[in-house]
Amino acid sequence: MKNRAFTLIELLVVVAIMALLIGILMPMLGKSRQTAKTTICMANLRTLSAGWDSYADQNKDVIPGGRMPNLAGGAGNPKNWYEVGTGLKFRPTWIATIGSHVGVYPFNEPLPATDPLCGRQDYDSKVFQCPERPDWKDERNHCYGYNYLFLGNSRMTAGKYNNYPRKRGFILQPSMTVMGADALGTAGSFNASERTTYTNNGTDDLAPGNEGFNLDAPRLTPESDRCSAPDRSGPDPRHLGRTNFLFTDEHVETKDVTAMGYAITGEGKYIDQDGPKELMTNKYFSGTAIDDDPPPLPK
Repeated sequence: MKNRAFTLIELLVVVAIMALLIGILMPMLGKSRQTAKTTICMANLRTLSAGWDSYADQNKDVIPGGRMPNLAGGAGNPKNWYEVGTGLKFRPTWIATIGSHVGVYPFNEPLPATDPLCGRQDYDSKVFQCPERPDWKDERNHCYGYNYLFLGNSRMTAGKYNNYPRKRGFILQPSMTVMGADALGTAGSFNASERTTYTNNGTDDLAPGNEGFNLDAPRLTPESDRCSAPDRSGPDPRHLGRTNFLFTDEHVETKDVTAMGYAITGEGKYIDQDGPKELMTNKYFSGTAIDDDPPPLPK
Protein backbone atom coordinates (compact mmCIF):
# COMPACT_ATOMS: atom_id res chain seq x y z
CA MET A 1 0.00 0.00 0.00
CA LYS A 2 1.30 3.42 -0.89
CA ASN A 3 1.88 5.97 1.91
CA ARG A 4 -0.85 8.54 1.80
CA ALA A 5 0.37 12.14 2.25
CA PHE A 6 -1.70 15.03 3.52
CA THR A 7 -3.30 17.10 0.83
CA LEU A 8 -2.86 20.86 0.91
CA ILE A 9 -6.49 21.29 1.92
CA GLU A 10 -6.15 18.85 4.82
CA LEU A 11 -3.01 20.63 6.01
CA LEU A 12 -4.75 23.99 5.87
CA VAL A 13 -7.67 22.58 7.86
CA VAL A 14 -5.29 21.34 10.59
CA VAL A 15 -3.52 24.71 10.70
CA ALA A 16 -6.87 26.50 10.95
CA ILE A 17 -7.98 24.26 13.83
CA MET A 18 -4.70 24.83 15.67
CA ALA A 19 -5.00 28.58 15.19
CA LEU A 20 -8.55 28.46 16.52
CA LEU A 21 -7.49 26.49 19.59
CA ILE A 22 -4.62 28.90 20.26
CA GLY A 23 -7.02 31.83 19.91
CA ILE A 24 -9.29 30.25 22.51
CA LEU A 25 -6.53 29.23 24.92
CA MET A 26 -4.37 32.38 24.90
CA PRO A 27 -6.90 34.67 26.62
CA MET A 28 -7.53 31.94 29.19
CA LEU A 29 -3.80 31.62 29.86
CA GLY A 30 -3.46 35.40 30.09
CA LYS A 31 -6.29 35.59 32.58
CA SER A 32 -4.76 32.76 34.60
CA ARG A 33 -1.48 34.69 34.82
CA GLN A 34 -3.30 37.81 35.95
CA THR A 35 -5.26 35.82 38.51
CA ALA A 36 -2.00 34.38 39.85
CA LYS A 37 -0.59 37.91 40.20
CA THR A 38 -3.72 38.96 42.10
CA THR A 39 -3.24 36.06 44.49
CA ILE A 40 0.43 36.92 45.06
CA CYS A 41 -0.50 40.54 45.75
CA MET A 42 -3.14 39.44 48.27
CA ALA A 43 -0.57 37.21 49.98
CA ASN A 44 1.88 40.13 50.18
CA LEU A 45 -0.68 42.36 51.88
CA ARG A 46 -1.83 39.61 54.22
CA THR A 47 1.77 38.87 55.25
CA LEU A 48 2.53 42.49 56.02
CA SER A 49 -0.74 43.19 57.82
CA ALA A 50 0.16 41.12 60.86
CA GLY A 51 2.90 43.67 61.50
CA TRP A 52 0.28 46.40 61.92
CA ASP A 53 -1.18 44.64 64.96
CA SER A 54 2.28 43.77 66.26
CA TYR A 55 3.31 47.42 66.06
CA ALA A 56 0.22 48.46 68.03
CA ASP A 57 0.86 45.71 70.61
CA GLN A 58 4.35 47.08 71.21
CA ASN A 59 3.37 50.77 71.23
CA LYS A 60 0.51 51.00 73.74
CA ASP A 61 -2.13 50.45 71.07
CA VAL A 62 -0.88 53.33 68.88
CA ILE A 63 -1.02 52.43 65.17
CA PRO A 64 1.40 53.65 62.48
CA GLY A 65 0.86 56.86 60.60
CA GLY A 66 1.11 57.04 56.83
CA ARG A 67 4.69 58.09 57.44
CA MET A 68 6.48 58.72 60.68
CA PRO A 69 6.44 62.42 61.73
CA ASN A 70 8.91 64.89 60.31
CA LEU A 71 10.31 66.47 63.43
CA ALA A 72 12.49 69.59 63.37
CA GLY A 73 16.00 68.95 62.09
CA GLY A 74 15.09 66.49 59.36
CA ALA A 75 17.61 63.71 58.80
CA GLY A 76 19.88 65.34 61.37
CA ASN A 77 17.38 64.64 64.17
CA PRO A 78 17.89 61.15 65.70
CA LYS A 79 14.18 61.07 66.62
CA ASN A 80 13.31 60.91 62.91
CA TRP A 81 15.08 57.55 62.58
CA TYR A 82 13.37 54.22 63.28
CA GLU A 83 14.49 50.61 63.39
CA VAL A 84 13.21 48.60 60.41
CA GLY A 85 14.95 45.31 61.12
CA THR A 86 18.14 45.86 59.11
CA GLY A 87 19.09 49.21 60.59
CA LEU A 88 17.73 52.70 61.21
CA LYS A 89 15.55 54.29 58.53
CA PHE A 90 14.63 57.95 58.11
CA ARG A 91 10.89 58.41 58.58
CA PRO A 92 9.73 55.02 57.29
CA THR A 93 6.32 54.74 55.69
CA TRP A 94 3.51 52.69 57.20
CA ILE A 95 4.33 49.60 55.18
CA ALA A 96 8.04 49.63 55.96
CA THR A 97 7.17 50.04 59.63
CA ILE A 98 4.75 47.13 59.81
CA GLY A 99 6.86 44.81 57.66
CA SER A 100 9.75 44.97 60.08
CA HIS A 101 7.45 43.69 62.84
CA VAL A 102 6.88 40.37 61.07
CA GLY A 103 10.43 39.81 59.88
CA VAL A 104 9.82 41.10 56.35
CA TYR A 105 12.51 43.72 55.99
CA PRO A 106 11.93 46.47 53.44
CA PHE A 107 15.58 47.31 52.79
CA ASN A 108 18.70 45.21 52.67
CA GLU A 109 20.52 48.24 54.00
CA PRO A 110 18.73 51.53 54.83
CA LEU A 111 20.39 54.58 53.32
CA PRO A 112 22.32 56.81 55.74
CA ALA A 113 21.53 60.43 56.53
CA THR A 114 24.35 61.54 54.23
CA ASP A 115 22.51 60.13 51.20
CA PRO A 116 20.15 62.71 49.63
CA LEU A 117 17.70 59.89 48.81
CA CYS A 118 17.52 58.57 52.36
CA GLY A 119 13.77 59.29 52.31
CA ARG A 120 13.18 58.01 48.75
CA GLN A 121 14.78 54.59 48.88
CA ASP A 122 13.52 51.69 46.77
CA TYR A 123 12.16 48.64 48.59
CA ASP A 124 14.27 45.51 48.20
CA SER A 125 11.87 42.85 49.46
CA LYS A 126 9.55 41.31 46.85
CA VAL A 127 6.78 41.31 49.46
CA PHE A 128 6.61 45.09 49.05
CA GLN A 129 6.08 44.80 45.29
CA CYS A 130 2.78 44.11 43.57
CA PRO A 131 3.50 41.76 40.64
CA GLU A 132 1.22 43.90 38.44
CA ARG A 133 3.38 46.98 39.23
CA PRO A 134 6.83 45.47 39.87
CA ASP A 135 8.66 48.75 39.15
CA TRP A 136 6.67 50.82 41.68
CA LYS A 137 9.24 50.34 44.44
CA ASP A 138 9.99 53.89 45.60
CA GLU A 139 8.97 54.62 49.20
CA ARG A 140 6.97 57.66 48.16
CA ASN A 141 5.72 56.52 44.77
CA HIS A 142 4.67 53.10 45.94
CA CYS A 143 2.15 50.51 44.80
CA TYR A 144 0.37 50.14 48.18
CA GLY A 145 -1.40 53.06 49.86
CA TYR A 146 -2.50 53.55 53.47
CA ASN A 147 -5.83 54.80 54.82
CA TYR A 148 -3.90 57.65 56.40
CA LEU A 149 -6.77 60.15 56.76
CA PHE A 150 -8.49 57.97 59.36
CA LEU A 151 -5.69 55.71 60.65
CA GLY A 152 -2.95 58.27 61.11
CA ASN A 153 -1.96 61.45 59.28
CA SER A 154 1.29 62.67 60.82
CA ARG A 155 1.54 65.78 58.66
CA MET A 156 1.33 69.04 60.56
CA THR A 157 -0.88 72.09 60.07
CA ALA A 158 -0.73 75.18 62.28
CA GLY A 159 1.78 73.38 64.50
CA LYS A 160 -0.54 70.40 65.15
CA TYR A 161 -0.66 66.88 63.76
CA ASN A 162 -3.43 66.50 61.21
CA ASN A 163 -4.66 63.25 62.78
CA TYR A 164 -1.91 61.55 64.77
CA PRO A 165 -1.32 59.52 66.84
CA ARG A 166 -4.33 57.20 66.71
CA LYS A 167 -5.04 54.15 68.81
CA ARG A 168 -6.31 50.86 67.43
CA GLY A 169 -9.20 50.90 69.89
CA PHE A 170 -11.06 53.61 67.96
CA ILE A 171 -11.76 51.07 65.20
CA LEU A 172 -15.18 49.63 66.05
CA GLN A 173 -15.51 47.47 62.94
CA PRO A 174 -12.08 46.00 62.01
CA SER A 175 -13.51 43.69 59.34
CA MET A 176 -15.09 46.70 57.60
CA THR A 177 -12.17 49.12 57.91
CA VAL A 178 -9.63 49.44 55.11
CA MET A 179 -6.00 49.53 56.17
CA GLY A 180 -4.52 49.84 52.70
CA ALA A 181 -4.98 48.94 49.06
CA ASP A 182 -3.47 48.90 45.59
CA ALA A 183 -2.86 52.61 45.03
CA LEU A 184 -2.89 54.81 41.95
CA GLY A 185 -1.64 57.90 43.74
CA THR A 186 -2.47 61.44 42.64
CA ALA A 187 -3.00 60.32 39.04
CA GLY A 188 -6.48 59.42 40.26
CA SER A 189 -7.30 63.16 40.22
CA PHE A 190 -6.99 63.23 36.44
CA ASN A 191 -8.64 61.64 33.43
CA ALA A 192 -6.93 58.45 32.28
CA SER A 193 -5.99 60.16 28.99
CA GLU A 194 -4.14 62.94 30.87
CA ARG A 195 -1.92 60.67 32.94
CA THR A 196 1.76 60.34 32.20
CA THR A 197 3.96 57.36 33.13
CA TYR A 198 5.38 56.14 36.42
CA THR A 199 8.64 57.80 37.41
CA ASN A 200 10.78 56.49 40.23
CA ASN A 201 11.75 59.38 42.53
CA GLY A 202 9.45 61.67 40.52
CA THR A 203 7.01 64.29 41.78
CA ASP A 204 4.57 64.60 38.87
CA ASP A 205 0.97 64.54 40.12
CA LEU A 206 -0.14 63.25 36.70
CA ALA A 207 2.07 60.17 36.99
CA PRO A 208 0.53 56.91 38.26
CA GLY A 209 2.03 55.96 41.59
CA ASN A 210 2.89 59.54 42.60
CA GLU A 211 2.63 59.64 46.42
CA GLY A 212 1.07 56.21 46.17
CA PHE A 213 1.89 55.36 49.79
CA ASN A 214 -1.10 57.53 50.79
CA LEU A 215 -4.64 56.50 49.86
CA ASP A 216 -7.41 59.08 50.22
CA ALA A 217 -10.82 57.96 51.43
CA PRO A 218 -13.64 58.02 48.84
CA ARG A 219 -15.42 61.16 50.00
CA LEU A 220 -13.36 64.23 50.91
CA THR A 221 -14.47 67.64 52.17
CA PRO A 222 -13.19 71.20 51.73
CA GLU A 223 -11.76 70.96 55.27
CA SER A 224 -9.95 67.64 54.87
CA ASP A 225 -6.39 66.89 53.82
CA ARG A 226 -5.51 65.44 50.41
CA CYS A 227 -2.68 63.27 49.21
CA SER A 228 -1.01 66.19 47.43
CA ALA A 229 -3.35 69.16 47.74
CA PRO A 230 -5.26 70.05 45.68
CA ASP A 231 -4.96 66.60 44.07
CA ARG A 232 -6.45 63.52 45.66
CA SER A 233 -5.33 59.91 45.37
CA GLY A 234 -7.34 56.81 44.59
CA PRO A 235 -7.09 53.01 44.41
CA ASP A 236 -5.65 51.28 41.36
CA PRO A 237 -7.97 48.71 39.67
CA ARG A 238 -4.94 46.81 38.39
CA HIS A 239 -6.26 43.28 38.90
CA LEU A 240 -8.61 42.58 35.99
CA GLY A 241 -10.35 45.91 36.68
CA ARG A 242 -10.53 45.36 40.44
CA THR A 243 -8.45 46.36 43.47
CA ASN A 244 -7.03 44.42 46.41
CA PHE A 245 -8.17 45.99 49.69
CA LEU A 246 -6.52 45.06 53.00
CA PHE A 247 -8.67 45.38 56.13
CA THR A 248 -7.59 45.98 59.72
CA ASP A 249 -8.63 42.47 60.76
CA GLU A 250 -5.91 41.29 58.31
CA HIS A 251 -8.18 39.87 55.58
CA VAL A 252 -7.93 40.94 51.92
CA GLU A 253 -10.71 41.31 49.36
CA THR A 254 -10.56 42.00 45.63
CA LYS A 255 -13.29 44.56 44.98
CA ASP A 256 -14.61 46.97 42.41
CA VAL A 257 -13.67 50.46 43.62
CA THR A 258 -17.27 51.66 43.36
CA ALA A 259 -18.31 48.92 45.80
CA MET A 260 -15.92 50.53 48.30
CA GLY A 261 -17.55 53.96 48.09
CA TYR A 262 -15.58 55.65 45.30
CA ALA A 263 -17.20 57.49 42.41
CA ILE A 264 -15.43 57.76 39.05
CA THR A 265 -16.21 59.73 35.92
CA GLY A 266 -16.45 58.05 32.53
CA GLU A 267 -12.91 59.28 31.83
CA GLY A 268 -11.51 57.48 34.87
CA LYS A 269 -11.13 60.47 37.22
CA TYR A 270 -11.92 59.96 40.90
CA ILE A 271 -14.52 62.44 42.12
CA ASP A 272 -13.30 64.44 45.09
CA GLN A 273 -16.37 65.65 46.98
CA ASP A 274 -19.10 66.79 44.60
CA GLY A 275 -20.18 63.42 43.31
CA PRO A 276 -23.43 61.53 43.82
CA LYS A 277 -24.03 61.29 47.56
CA GLU A 278 -25.77 57.95 47.21
CA LEU A 279 -22.58 56.43 45.78
CA MET A 280 -19.75 58.08 47.73
CA THR A 281 -19.23 56.81 51.26
CA ASN A 282 -16.42 56.53 53.80
CA LYS A 283 -18.02 53.72 55.78
CA TYR A 284 -15.25 51.29 54.82
CA PHE A 285 -12.55 53.75 55.88
CA SER A 286 -13.85 55.54 58.97
CA GLY A 287 -13.44 52.69 61.47
CA THR A 288 -17.05 53.09 62.60
CA ALA A 289 -18.79 51.58 59.54
CA ILE A 290 -20.51 54.98 59.23
CA ASP A 291 -19.98 57.54 56.46
CA ASP A 292 -17.96 59.91 58.63
CA ASP A 293 -16.20 62.96 57.21
CA PRO A 294 -12.40 62.76 57.16
CA PRO A 295 -10.89 64.72 60.05
CA PRO A 296 -10.63 68.45 59.24
CA LEU A 297 -7.23 70.08 59.11
CA PRO A 298 -6.23 71.78 62.39
CA LYS A 299 -6.59 75.52 62.69
